[in-house]
Amino acid sequence: MDNQGEVRDFLRTRRSRITPEQAGIIGGGRRRQPGLRREEVAMLAGMSVDYYAKMERGNLAGVSAEVLGALARALQLDDAETDHLHDLARAATPVPNNRRPRPTESTVRPSLQRFLDALTGAPAWIANQRSDILATNHLGRALLAPMLDDPDNQDNNARFIFLSPASRNFYPDWEQAANAAAASLRIAAGRNPRDKALTDLIGELVTRSDAFSRRWSAHDVRLHRSGTKQIHHPDVGDLEFVYEAVELPDQPGWTMFAYTSDAGSPTEERIKLLGSLASTPSEPPVSTPEN
Repeated sequence: MDNQGEVRDFLRTRRSRITPEQAGIIGGGRRRQPGLRREEVAMLAGMSVDYYAKMERGNLAGVSAEVLGALARALQLDDAETDHLHDLARAATPVPNNRRPRPTESTVRPSLQRFLDALTGAPAWIANQRSDILATNHLGRALLAPMLDDPDNQDNNARFIFLSPASRNFYPDWEQAANAAAASLRIAAGRNPRDKALTDLIGELVTRSDAFSRRWSAHDVRLHRSGTKQIHHPDVGDLEFVYEAVELPDQPGWTMFAYTSDAGSPTEERIKLLGSLASTPSEPPVSTPEN
């Protein structure tokens, strides 16, 4: 990933979305373009115009955490955007390290799989920063079957959302799911700009999906911590969940997701049915003897 280009576009898109009124600036005259001027951002952040202009040209090398914090406040960044700004700054100032890079792992250790399997009342799975599904419990496998059963998706939720027509039925609020997927990949790219597999996935999606390309150019970012999710499963119908996401400290970039529903809700009953259906082996068709 081009760090300077990422920094430049991120800061410009954040600056352009804030009106002078939102920033507490009175007046300011007519504007050719929406958003704040560079000198206004510099004033709000307590820095010189030249210094901010240098940053917006893509140079965050050596910028202190205090300056980044002041800039985040001036641009009214949320937690995800602030984290992304710091990630971009770290990528611009590489720390010397003579150790060989740790290889990327994709195999879940047996004890972690047993932990997943012990979660019997809710769908759960582990995904990496590229949105590859690495492991599931029984209900998680049943819930994600429309994605996992199609080899074209390569067990990847982002590829499923943007390249598979089936995703628009699976996610009733497809726009929200697409926005979240693109924003999560943007966060991952800021944290790991040299991850070739991640870069290749993003390049594939930009090339093959106009919907992804538009969202990628917006430079929006999002943290997956908790929220609600609606799913339409072809076997049991509409489902509504509250999800929790927990990052796994010993596996950087891995996150465990658990989807729960209210006790006695239609979703709880339908998930039980889905688990039962997934546990029932399909029977071969009965052949009719010929006369």
